[in-house]
Amino acid sequence: MTKPIAIQGIKGSFHHEVVQHYFNDSAAVEECMSFDGVIESLLEGSSDEIVMAIENSIAGSIIPNYALIDNNNLNIVGEYYLDIQHHLMALPGQSIADISEVHSHPMALLQCKMFLKDLPHIKLVEARDTAEVAKQIAEKNVKHIAAIASKKAAELYKLSVLAESIQTIKHNETRFVIVKRETENNDFTRMDKASLKFVLDHKRGSLATILNVLSDCKLNLTKIQSLPIMDTPWKYAFFVDVTFKDYKDYSKAKSLMEIMAENFKVLGEYKNARL
Repeated sequence: MTKPIAIQGIKGSFHHEVVQHYFNDSAAVEECMSFDGVIESLLEGSSDEIVMAIENSIAGSIIPNYALIDNNNLNIVGEYYLDIQHHLMALPGQSIADISEVHSHPMALLQCKMFLKDLPHIKLVEARDTAEVAKQIAEKNVKHIAAIASKKAAELYKLSVLAESIQTIKHNETRFVIVKRETENNDFTRMDKASLKFVLDHKRGSLATILNVLSDCKLNLTKIQSLPIMDTPWKYAFFVDVTFKDYKDYSKAKSLMEIMAENFKVLGEYKNARL
């Protein structure tokens, strides 16, 4: 029997949408209310793969999720970019003038800041999950409170959309990664992207040297993110994403980086979803 795919949030969340797009509409999901819970589901074997948001085109990297993948020695096996459209929704029969509070995930509230700024009479309340707010409004028949969530959440929980696409920047994408306990035995010829982690000495030119290796080996650096090492003040781990046309070029760069950097680690090798 196929195990469910663990997600942060509930049905109707953006993570659920990714599952439907990346896998299929009928794929079963295990609903977790935190990313720690998603990781726990994978480690305990309740699920064999999970979907995790890793960065947003407006708000940037979700840094703790890099650490969760790294610290638990998990493997990124794929990615998906979702166009995030936020909608304001409430029980049918209400208008924006009837709403006194808007509840949603802090990231959703941040991404809709300009729209909400024009509604000073509305109190903003942070919640754990966008779709969970929509579900609670529907199940408890709560009036005067609106949710910011996906159109799928409005459909599932039969809420009325009061305003569509209220995010400040209309082209708003979130990158999600598909994560497993073990790496897949994929055909290397299909792989053209990798997520890597390494630590460098705190000395002049150490990062530049690594970047030159990537360039010399014909790799394109698409992401670089630093994360403090908790037990070593002022020392940082670097998380990078690279794309490549020839796996041999990437393999050569990987061999050099293993020698030049400390704690070099491959977090995942997979197919680039942005072509």
